[in-house]
Amino acid sequence: MSAITTHVLDTSHGRPAAELKIELHRKSGEEWKSIGAGFTDENGRCGGLLGEAPLVVGTYRLTFHAGAYFNAQHVEAFYSDIPVVFEVRDARMHFHVPLLLSPYGYSTYRGS
Repeated sequence: MSAITTHVLDTSHGRPAAELKIELHRKSGEEWKSIGAGFTDENGRCGGLLGEAPLVVGTYRLTFHAGAYFNAQHVEAFYSDIPVVFEVRDARMHFHVPLLLSPYGYSTYRGS
């Protein structure tokens, strides 16, 4: 399993958000470098974002493509992309970043 994982719940429908695209970037100087991408499974989970690459200390960004997800369901939504930026200070740890999502709002937290 990747050292960075996520889980997306569609709170407007009361179920996991399946087939939602997520991109992972790491900050390098002033630039963001793409280091992984994937889609949530039927349980709303995406666990392979880093693949076999090692986690290193730094600033990371998960981008959740919520607009495309809701558009595929013919649901109008306010947010097209949701960036979540966080710091990895100890590369030996696992980082789980869940997202609670609805067409007009979202919430995220450091999971376990």
